[in-house]
Amino acid sequence: MLSKGQIKLITSLKQKKYRLQHGCFVAEGIKTINELLESSLTLRTLYTTESFNIDAKKEILITEIELKKISFLTNPNKALAVFDIPAAKPISNQGLIVALDDVRDPGNLGTIIRLCDWFGIEELVCSSATVDCYNPKVVQATMGSITRVNISYVDLVDYLNTVDLSVFGAFMDGENVYNSVLPESGVLVMGNEANGISQQVEAIVSNRISIPRFGSLKATESLNVATATAVLLSEFKRRVY
Repeated sequence: MLSKGQIKLITSLKQKKYRLQHGCFVAEGIKTINELLESSLTLRTLYTTESFNIDAKKEILITEIELKKISFLTNPNKALAVFDIPAAKPISNQGLIVALDDVRDPGNLGTIIRLCDWFGIEELVCSSATVDCYNPKVVQATMGSITRVNISYVDLVDYLNTVDLSVFGAFMDGENVYNSVLPESGVLVMGNEANGISQQVEAIVSNRISIPRFGSLKATESLNVATATAVLLSEFKRRVY
């Protein structure tokens, strides 16, 4: 049976301040948890309605009713795990890097992490105001890709001013990406959902690129930031082959 203390700890991890305080985060669902178990992450405790046949000291069998009490999902998927937040790793300024300027939506960040994994982007650099990558909704959206991308939180202006790479930024009025010369190495900056790239970061961008609209009316205001990231990464990587 779950104790009140266990329930209180797990439910508190929905908030960033408690994740930082306790040094851990929540992952849910069998597929996601299995992906994380196969990585270098350290499992703290697994709460499950079906045994994973792992270390008995870390696995706690619970009922579906108990799982609903601690789950952040509308329809819990048989298991919830608590993992230690890993120590930060240095940024390797090699190849293509994605940088996020205050992306706030957990679903967008989770999708972008999956995209980085898909396109072989090893470094994702986030401004300090970007949503926490260990937010439960972000972890869920990554479907395990969070273990294969190095995610760093920095002062983005300072980072871009010191990195020795060309800085590309996504803008509505940028050069048509389909006509652009794109290198194998560089930093691709994607902006906030509502405001785009901030003025401070814009001043550092050396290459403004855009995704053209093809509709006859051209009335769509903009693309979702995760969708735009997918298109741009595809173009960068297409030039490699």
